[in-house]
Amino acid sequence: MSMAEQVLIQKIRQLPPRRLAEVEDFVDFLRTREDDQRLTHAAAKAGEASFAAVWNNDEDAAYDRID
Repeated sequence: MSMAEQVLIQKIRQLPPRRLAEVEDFVDFLRTREDDQRLTHAAAKAGEASFAAVWNNDEDAAYDRID
């Protein structure tokens, strides 16, 4: 366990019991947000191959050169 994890656990242990539910809710929120970001990134990555033919063609190359 890292030092940061140990410090965080100590801080959590010092909280009154009524606050533990708030900590748990916040941790769940962070995990959900992280999962959502991973899912969004994976979906974008999976779509790249499908869109390659649309994005990478001679007709669109003219637009790529526009400043």
